[in-house]
Amino acid sequence: MIELVFVIVILGILSAVAIPKMAANRTDAYITRARADIATIRSSIVSERQTRLIKGDSSYIYGLSLGSDRLFEGNDSDHTLLPYGIAPSPNGNSDNGYWHTTDNAKPYNKYIYRILDTDISFEYNASNGKFNCDTSVSLCKKLVD
Repeated sequence: MIELVFVIVILGILSAVAIPKMAANRTDAYITRARADIATIRSSIVSERQTRLIKGDSSYIYGLSLGSDRLFEGNDSDHTLLPYGIAPSPNGNSDNGYWHTTDNAKPYNKYIYRILDTDISFEYNASNGKFNCDTSVSLCKKLVD
């Protein structure tokens, strides 16, 4: 009986140490996922710009998405950014680790990534091809630096 009590105490101590570390790993995973998404989106914008330059068009793509069911696909069939896009949050803006859009006008150029119950706003500027967030927000710095 005493051995069983010791085993239960040891398991309790291990779980008290392990659970907070797992929560930190989830946050790190959200940050890593967002950083990868941002790098992919920015790379796709540059690639689309290079395709346009070869064709003699010096403009950037004017929108990153037409619909809210798949984000970052481009603004029409001739201008594809991410072939399969990124699935938005299934619950609108309530899920951590997901993108969603806040635009009402198409094409969509304003996006939010939710992390740690905080919304980080990103905006695409079609005049210079930049996809940025407000770097005064500390979480934004973690995502783009």
